[in-house]
Amino acid sequence: MNVETIVKELELKVFSGEAGLDREITGGYVSDLLSDVMGRADEGQVWVTLQTHKNVMAIASLKELAAVIIVNGHKPDDNTMEQSNEEGIPLLGTSMSTFDVTGKLYERLTK
Repeated sequence: MNVETIVKELELKVFSGEAGLDREITGGYVSDLLSDVMGRADEGQVWVTLQTHKNVMAIASLKELAAVIIVNGHKPDDNTMEQSNEEGIPLLGTSMSTFDVTGKLYERLTK
């Protein structure tokens, strides 16, 4: 399954990084602690977080993540979106809670 499919199925907002919508998703990782994501997330995963600052994209790039989903209606700052575009890693948003979006993501990825 690719990022674009998840965007459509979960009705996510694409803030930036549209060039990476064709990235394949291998799983998901949920954490708001950057060092945790850096140490434990795997390439191709979708990261679910409420963090919105530029360091999110630095970690996403380092770990070669498929996309980042920002929850609870939070919006990324301009620097974060700029970095997302440069890296080609989609930065997505939802008003859903972490619990809800993670459950829906899990359901689709394990079909």
